[in-house]
Amino acid sequence: MTLVPVDLPSPTTMRGRWAAFAAILGARGWGRGAYAEPGRWHYDDGGGNWADLHLLGDGRAVLVGNDHEYSDTYFREAATYFQEEETDLLAGAPAWWEPPAVDGMAREMWVGFVYGWDGSGWSRAPYELSDGFASLHPVFVDDERCRQMIVEFVENEAPHPVRPEAVDALIAADAAITPEQLRAVADVPEWDPDAGVAAAAAFRG
Repeated sequence: MTLVPVDLPSPTTMRGRWAAFAAILGARGWGRGAYAEPGRWHYDDGGGNWADLHLLGDGRAVLVGNDHEYSDTYFREAATYFQEEETDLLAGAPAWWEPPAVDGMAREMWVGFVYGWDGSGWSRAPYELSDGFASLHPVFVDDERCRQMIVEFVENEAPHPVRPEAVDALIAADAAITPEQLRAVADVPEWDPDAGVAAAAAFRG
């Protein structure tokens, strides 16, 4: 069975956006919404929709997640639970996709999509259903989305308007964010810039 190419940026390109957003959440005290731990980057939209990037070494990665409102794919136990036809998200995939795919279910989360990065491109199993990734629209997909989400989190609490160029610098820092860069985006007295910097640095291991 032939895998289907998926048009997504490389994990390296995702990192700057993911880390910038994690820095904002970390400084705000909402660090569980986006964070990195050894071998896994997590994103949660706060409404039960999520994505995890599993870094497997040798240039390989697997992106797993679910949008509980818009994922029409039902993987393994989810098919039984919801009494729906199962979508085999591992059809035609190499064996190294499976441990990350079942990790979400092990943490009691349904899995709607599984994408594999082989070092040169992303791919997924062949299916026609909506798997929920597009509706999840996570911050790490493109700079515009990341910028939008950061502004939304900051604008109601910062004493000054958020400058787009400051957000761009936060993203371009590629997880090596400084307290000054973070304050340029979110100079909020109640926030903890050091916590934000540490949250970003975790994306570099």
